[in-house]
Amino acid sequence: MLSAETKNKYELVIGLEVHAQLLTKSKMYTSDSTEFGNLPNTHISVITLGHPGTLPKVNRKAVEFAIKMGLACNSEITRNNIFARKNYFYPDLPKGYQITQDKNPICVGGEVPITLPDGSKRSIALTRIHMEEDAGKSIHLAGEVDTLVDFNRAGVPLIEIVSEPDMRSSEEAYAYLAEIKKLVRYLDICDGNMEEGSLRCDANVSVMLKGSKEYGKKVEVKNMNSFRNVSRAIEHEFERQVIMAEAGKEIISETRTFDAATGTTASMRSKEDLNDYRYFPEPDLSPVIVSEEWLESIRSSMPPLPRELFHKFVHEYGLPDYDAGVLTDSKEIALYFEELCSHVKNFKAASNWMMGPVKSYLNELTLHIEDFPVSAISLAELIAIIDEGKVSFTVASQKIYPEMLKDNSKTPLQIAQELNLIQQSDEGSLKPIVESVLSENKAKVEEYRSGKKGLMGMFMGQVMKKSQGKADPKVATKILTELLEN
Repeated sequence: MLSAETKNKYELVIGLEVHAQLLTKSKMYTSDSTEFGNLPNTHISVITLGHPGTLPKVNRKAVEFAIKMGLACNSEITRNNIFARKNYFYPDLPKGYQITQDKNPICVGGEVPITLPDGSKRSIALTRIHMEEDAGKSIHLAGEVDTLVDFNRAGVPLIEIVSEPDMRSSEEAYAYLAEIKKLVRYLDICDGNMEEGSLRCDANVSVMLKGSKEYGKKVEVKNMNSFRNVSRAIEHEFERQVIMAEAGKEIISETRTFDAATGTTASMRSKEDLNDYRYFPEPDLSPVIVSEEWLESIRSSMPPLPRELFHKFVHEYGLPDYDAGVLTDSKEIALYFEELCSHVKNFKAASNWMMGPVKSYLNELTLHIEDFPVSAISLAELIAIIDEGKVSFTVASQKIYPEMLKDNSKTPLQIAQELNLIQQSDEGSLKPIVESVLSENKAKVEEYRSGKKGLMGMFMGQVMKKSQGKADPKVATKILTELLEN
């Protein structure tokens, strides 16, 4: 284990390459289906398999999705896009080359704003976002010496989001990946599922002495299938490289694989041993020209972004940063909350309902907000009758809300009336109940008057019990205080 003193001598430098599989129905250069989970080698054609004489054709929707990501990251959009061939041999790359972008990526520069666990904010600079196609999948069955190849994924459209070496901790890398996942989901261009491989990440990690202006040799780490494993791999690699640097050993620029079971990395291949990819312009594809009209039509179709909604929730609705962060974590939750706020005046109450009862119900039944049986208007009506003093929050959450989940044909007020739950706010009807509670607890009354003011909660609990939860807490507290103090 490294001492904190040794660790503090070095600075960690991280750059991430994120591949996002685009949610198009067809592949990048052919009409083959991109549907996940079908039988092996059922979504293939002569183009996918690279047969001689076949010609690719660019998927327009994939280009639009790439542009959307670039606009969301404030990148510069390339107007004249030329594709390139990246040549290398691998069993699941049937053509023997990958069609990608080399010198002129569709999105240049840009940034991704992140929020760290301590609430601090910063932006991670991007180098580029470019379009390319995926390779197939090699399958190694236990006990088998042969490798099976499934070409269903070959040709599926990807964007590769390449950051600058701008991150300095595994926490920053985690926050960056979480923001990328949130962005692609808000834009509806990728489902962000790392377990299914639709979001994949390679980390470039190096170390340098603090104060140095020259980066150390970077090591690429692959085979990480979760945000947590990306963090673990980075932390392990930092320690490994610092130990080598302290021992005076040379850090080799190489590609390493991460073992989730042990939390360690192992060498796969040296960077110097990689073949030259021999990039050259793809001769079978014409340039894709992004006109001003096309760009503006894409820009006008953009949904609200998480940072825009976060700003709105904090500055227009007056919510704490924590609430805004939770509510914007999911696009669907954020949009439901937006609709809810168009029908209520008490935005904080709306936030509390979303983060409490609503999310609890969804999590318990593993449902999405689209499956939530209560409309935003009905939930707004429930909040309104609480604010108007007709029912208490306790009654609303424990008795009315469950009925709304079972039957959405009735309004919250109708349910409250049918179940005789309308709150008693009349002092004349509440005073006898309060007097009865005090009469039954004379010893506690004396204790209260002797200084044990904490007994007020006990008295209120008894009043609520006698009134079957219908006593207005404010009125009941007022009557209790008057009777106890006199």
